Amino acid sequence: MIRAALSIWILSAVVCLGRGDHHGDHSHDDGHAHHHHDESDHSTSNLKLVSSANTDFATQLYKKLAAQKDLQGKNIFFSPISVTLALAALSSGARGDTYQQLFTGLGFNSSLLTQADVDKAFKSLLTGFNRTSQEDLSAGTALFVQETFSPRAQFMEVVKQEYLADVFALDFHNTTESVSNINKYVAEKTNGKIEKLVEDLDPATLMYLVSYMYFKDKWELPFDPTDTKEDVFHVDEQTQVPVQMMNMEEEVNTYYDKESSTSVLQLQYNGSSSMLLVLPDKGLAELEEVICQNHVNKWLKWMRRKRTDIFVPKFSIKMSHSLKNVLSEMGMQDMFGAAADFSGISDLKLSVSEVVHQATLDVDEAGATAAAATGVGITLLSFRKIPVLKFNRPFIVLITDSNNGNIFFMGKIVNPNI
Repeated sequence: MIRAALSIWILSAVVCLGRGDHHGDHSHDDGHAHHHHDESDHSTSNLKLVSSANTDFATQLYKKLAAQKDLQGKNIFFSPISVTLALAALSSGARGDTYQQLFTGLGFNSSLLTQADVDKAFKSLLTGFNRTSQEDLSAGTALFVQETFSPRAQFMEVVKQEYLADVFALDFHNTTESVSNINKYVAEKTNGKIEKLVEDLDPATLMYLVSYMYFKDKWELPFDPTDTKEDVFHVDEQTQVPVQMMNMEEEVNTYYDKESSTSVLQLQYNGSSSMLLVLPDKGLAELEEVICQNHVNKWLKWMRRKRTDIFVPKFSIKMSHSLKNVLSEMGMQDMFGAAADFSGISDLKLSVSEVVHQATLDVDEAGATAAAATGVGITLLSFRKIPVLKFNRPFIVLITDSNNGNIFFMGKIVNPNI
């Protein structure tokens, strides 16, 4: 029997520091507030377990990407939660070993969580994201199905109900039109940040699963654009590139991790998210080999406010990663080959042809041009030495959700100009 192609495209666009003013956007809709009281502790603990697994998966995937030969010395940027979202939706249609590999590969512990628990946790995460503010944070999935193909009703029900998927029928034999339809959907969901996710399509495709995440917010403490100066960024010992370096001296959250000789800076957004900038004293390689969920938890826990002179480069990156090899290395290999078992989706022999992921990140002073809200901190001149934290060499960046600790985005900036 011919094996049909099942493609998964995972994308996410993130724009940090929007141009508009979103101060009012983050109030939660009171109409939803009352539903939480009758939710059992069970679902709260499941949400914690899933969020913890997501963080673990994020650091594992980062380590694998950083170790890839073709990514040595290059920027990396991805949305772990977007990848998890697509693969968790897919695992609801997987069976046998394919299912076990996906479930454990995503960091879920089958003795503590069932697939139904995971599905419900994602529904609650997605509902929360999309409620916070329509404009600033949205995440979701979409399923494009060959019009002559009928996946099992139960699978479709789960994907629509728990993963809030938009479902579309396409004629994949008409590849040009299908490519255009998928790209149009993606561009709309990411506010134009990702316009060309799909270049071409295999006419044998039966189903396309897309997950996306879009994030845009402004710093709680904006940088003053008049303090941004040209400076030098040390890509490696031989290479220096010019950057626009933002600067402020403020009370900010920092932590020095003695164990890994690493400085961590937390910059808060207006909403419930924050960006962590992670700068090891001696290059990234050693930290990359050991980084795990515990590091992130420890950094977030021990942050303290301290007046610091901080220098952060402006940068804008757009990354596209093929994840097929990396996910196989993480133990999820069966879904890509003859051993794939997606009998929860269809009696046809399905396998995943590719997992492609795109993410973008823009970091600038604040969006607002040096506006009236510039706070001038007047302090008594003292002889205290103000610590300086300067991100002028490769560093790791994470965007995390303060509510449940999920890592929305993770990567490293080796060269801010690429």
